[in-house]
Amino acid sequence: MTITSAALKMLLEVRDRESDADELALVIAISGVSGDAFTYQIAFMRVDGARPDDVVIEGELPIIVSAGDVENLRGAAVAKSRNLLEPGLIVENPNSPSPQILGNAVDLELTGSVAERVVATVEHMINPSIAGHGGVVEVVAVEESTAYVRLGGGCQGCGMASVTLKQGIEATLRQVVPEVQKVIDVTDHSTGDNPYYEQAKK
Repeated sequence: MTITSAALKMLLEVRDRESDADELALVIAISGVSGDAFTYQIAFMRVDGARPDDVVIEGELPIIVSAGDVENLRGAAVAKSRNLLEPGLIVENPNSPSPQILGNAVDLELTGSVAERVVATVEHMINPSIAGHGGVVEVVAVEESTAYVRLGGGCQGCGMASVTLKQGIEATLRQVVPEVQKVIDVTDHSTGDNPYYEQAKK
C-alpha cells in the first residue's frame, strides 16, 4: 500500500491543520463493493489508536490497514483523482472482489456427457477456487447449452454473486466445456445469512 506524491502533498496539507498532526496516520479500509470493484473509507486517526493486529506502514504519513483488508489492498495506491469533475483522492487497486477461478485451474481430463463434464469442472475447479470465500456451487441441471446452478455458503446473498457467476463460473465453464454457452443462477439470495461481501449500506 502506497501513496503517490501528489496525493501525499494533499493529505499532508489537510493533516497539518490538526493540532496533533505529527501523531496522525491515514486509515484505509474496504467499506464494500460496487459493481466489480471495492469501495473504500479513508480517514485520519492517531497512530497509537491502531489495533494490535492492524498493519502500520511507516512513512512521512503512516498508513494503517486492518488485518482483514491487507491481502485485498496489496499493491494498491492512494492517488489524486485525474477527473476534474470529481477531484479528490482515489484508491488504485489491482485486486478485484471476484474470485479468480481459471488462474487456479487444475489439469482435468474430462470425459462423459456435457452434464458430467460440467459437474466435474464445478467439483474439481470452481468449488476449490471459491472455497476460500466460504462459497460452494451446486449444479442443478444442464439443458442443451445452459447450465443451472445454485450458490451456497458465502456466495448466497453475496453482493458480488452476479460478478462471480459471469466472470468466474460462466467464463470457466464456457472455456472448459465449450458446449455450455450460458449459466443461470437459481439461488434464492434473499435467504443468505453469511455472505462473503455485503453491499455497502447507503
